[in-house]
Formats: sequence, structure tokens, C-alpha cells
Amino acid sequence: MRSLIDKLYRERVLSKEELVTLLNGFGKDDSQYLFSKARSVAHKFYENKIYVRGLIEFSNYCKNDCYYCGIRKSNLNVDRYRLSKEDILSCCAQGYELGFRTFVLQSGEDLWYSDDKLIDIISSIRNAYKDCAITLSIGEKTHDQYVKYRNAGADRYLLRHETADEEHYARLHPEELSGRNRKNCLHDLKKIGYQVGAGFMVGAPYQTVENLAEDLLFLKNLQPEMIGIGPFISHKDTPFAHFENGKLELTLFLIGILRLMIPNALIPSTTALGTINPNGRELGILAGANVVMPNLSPVGVRKKYLLYDNKICTGEEAAECRSCLHNRMQKIGYEILVDRGDVQSVEK
Repeated sequence: MRSLIDKLYRERVLSKEELVTLLNGFGKDDSQYLFSKARSVAHKFYENKIYVRGLIEFSNYCKNDCYYCGIRKSNLNVDRYRLSKEDILSCCAQGYELGFRTFVLQSGEDLWYSDDKLIDIISSIRNAYKDCAITLSIGEKTHDQYVKYRNAGADRYLLRHETADEEHYARLHPEELSGRNRKNCLHDLKKIGYQVGAGFMVGAPYQTVENLAEDLLFLKNLQPEMIGIGPFISHKDTPFAHFENGKLELTLFLIGILRLMIPNALIPSTTALGTINPNGRELGILAGANVVMPNLSPVGVRKKYLLYDNKICTGEEAAECRSCLHNRMQKIGYEILVDRGDVQSVEK
């Protein structure tokens, strides 16, 4: 396994067959070897610096019915909410005071927020916080809509591709959604000039090791600036309620692989990692991640935005969460920055 890790470190890519071999055969020692390589690469580009993104979950309405998601439209147990423009700007004001210089606006695919409403929100944030990055995570839109949001002031767009295999995609989503359209959206976003984030679930129902290898190669080809992966965690009110959760060890190993494949990527250590293990976010950083995303949403709505069960930090104030993460990162030798946290050039 070490020879494959060394090859990945040198060449930044493996074949599908080599990736399958690596994912099928790695052990604890292999993981630690990979993580040491991944940390050295992350340090080359970002030193011991960790970027923070202020997450604002502004609506849990969604028109889609993805089989794994707790806010799917068929879940009648969800207490739905929407934040007003004033609510969102208040979250930004609080976040700015706490040192956040990136705001991530995330929601279900909620058509109540028309293009005009979204453009008003984006442009208002841009005018108020000219030194901040604005990231959108609002799902599949048309090319023209993405252009409008970019022109209004959005810098980045997060859209996990979920799985690169279209047959696997069809097993996770209703038939009106397609993996091909999802990928087309990502390519549109790249062409328009966004910093783009893609990613996938680890341990999703029906996922094979071959699927994971295809995901890695898809990301290598796409070259996104941001890569978000996290373990699948079931939600009690979905068709996948009884499926086993994704594994911590495999998720961490994949973070390490991604750091070597796309060395300058911005890779979050996700809330889902912290949900399946009390030290999950620290372990993610030590595996090669370099971003954390504390929640700036009003505490009163956080328990309502549950994509999966037992999500952490739903009761903490933003300041409390920011302080907690600062201390956690400091204990493992990392420093949280007050910075937009833009991607570094791959030639560094």
C-alpha cells in the first residue's frame, strides 16, 4: 500500500484499479503514513492555518425528495422555516464581528426565494461586506441563474456531485433528478468563474469501492477549488433510515487521498465527521483537511435543519462554537485565521 501512496504523492493521480486496490487493502499503519504525507502537502500550501466559513442555513424547504435527506419534501415531520433578508444580514453582522470573512448561504431547493430575492440578498451582503467572500449552496439552477448570482456578488458555489456513477445516483434520488444534470451544473459554474465545491457521501447506500474510485477520478478531472466529503448518516424519517452509517476510517483515508490528488484544495473537516466521532473534526484536519464551518444560523432554527440525525452544535451560539473550534484546533497545533481563505495556486 505504501508504494501506491508514494506514487500518489509523486504523481497526484492513480488509475481506477490502483485506487480500488488502495481502498480495499489499507490498514491503520497505511492510514497514518498517508495522513503524514497529506499534512505535509497541506502545510506546503496553507502552513498550519485553518480557514473558517460562517454557515447560514436560511431555509429548510426543498422541492426535491432525495432518499437520504432529512429535509426532503415528503418528510412531513420537518418544522419548516425561512429566514428573511434581515435575518440573514443579522447573521452576517454577528459573524463579521466574530472574525468570519466568508459567509455560506445554504438551503434546500426552495423556489420561494426567487432570483430577484436572492440577488437582493447577495448584493446587500456584497455591499455591506466588501472584504468577504459569499458562497452559495442552493442546489441545481440554470446557467443563466448562476450568471445572475455571480454578477450580484457571489464568489463561490458548493454543489456536491454526491456520486459520479449515474446508476448509483439513480438509486439515491427520484427519477426527475439526474447525475448528468448535476455534473453539467458543476461545469457551468466553473465556466462562469465561480470557485467551485464538489464532493460526495462516504458509505452511502449501495455505494461500492468502484464508485468511490470513480468519484476520486471525477474530482481530479473537475479540479474544484473546494471538496466536501463526509460520512453518510441516516435520518429516521427517510427511506434510508435503517442503512448503516459511513465509516470514520474510510472518510479520513479519502480526505488524505484527496489532499494528495488536488494538493491546493480547500477541504472542510465536516460537522458530519464531528457527529460520528467526538474528535472527528480534529481527525479530519490531521488527515489533510484545512477548513471548518461553524454555524451562524439563529439557534432557534438549527434543530430544524437536520439533513441527518444527531447533528452536533445545534444548540450553541455562534460565538460559543467559534471559540470552541479555536481551542480544539489550537490543541492539535493549528491556527484559525480571520481571512477570506481563497484557494492557493497549485504551482506553489
